[in-house]
Amino acid sequence: MSAPFTTRFAPSPTGRLHLGHAYSAILAHDAAWARGGVFLLRIEDIDRGRCRPEFEAGILEDLAWLGLSWPEPVRRQSDHLSDYAAALETLRELGVVYRCFLTRREIMEQAMSAPHGAGEGPDGVIYTGPAARMSEDEEQARLARGEAFAWRLSIRYSQDLLGEEFARLVFVERAIGSNAEQIVTARPQSLGDVILARKDTPTSYNLSVVHDDALQGVTHIIRGEDLRASTHIHVLLQRLLGLPHPVYAHHPLIVGPDGKRYAKRDGAVTLAALREAGLSPADIRARIGLTA
Repeated sequence: MSAPFTTRFAPSPTGRLHLGHAYSAILAHDAAWARGGVFLLRIEDIDRGRCRPEFEAGILEDLAWLGLSWPEPVRRQSDHLSDYAAALETLRELGVVYRCFLTRREIMEQAMSAPHGAGEGPDGVIYTGPAARMSEDEEQARLARGEAFAWRLSIRYSQDLLGEEFARLVFVERAIGSNAEQIVTARPQSLGDVILARKDTPTSYNLSVVHDDALQGVTHIIRGEDLRASTHIHVLLQRLLGLPHPVYAHHPLIVGPDGKRYAKRDGAVTLAALREAGLSPADIRARIGLTA
């Protein structure tokens, strides 16, 4: 028996939801309900410095006001950090991650001095990894000094492990608003060696989202165009961790009259502000181009 059509909306409680969030959440919710499937809500609160309980409460309030519903309990990533630490350990055992002690500034300086110039990825400047592995003695000495580090996924080591299969990594992308699908070749090398965890934080977005989508049985991921690039890394992580590949759909970003995408700092377009101004859920759907 095939798994039910399952989507999810996974916001971070670092501010109130805005029109862009509403668009993404409604698309995922309606796609699942149209197919008799499941719409999940997940709270991605691994950034303990910016996440706030009041923002999480606001997310639940806003989504319920929009008329969306989801099964309980809601998964909160901060409650499952040991899960992500275990996934990272699996990658360590495969030999595809390494400790990187470079600061953001040092990486920027290296990128700017390279012949090709600095590349830009979802997390900023693309870091393509060290020329050679750090010696065990140097690594242990730096750890003993308490230096900060990040665990990075090595594209080179992943290529060595997977061999020719690396070039055959693909994902299925479905067009928004139709059943048309295409096979896309994954190019994780275009993002370089992304961070999967830090010294004091056992996970990052890329690692936790891949783990949770598989754990929760998500079959179709509907998210913004700004996350399309990350999909290439997610496909590689899924292969390395032996996880299934969901179908992806990336929707256009909702922008304001100035042509700029909405952000959490845009208080005037938060759902809470619009609700207080007298707009209804149907008004919100109309404003973002969706039928009631």
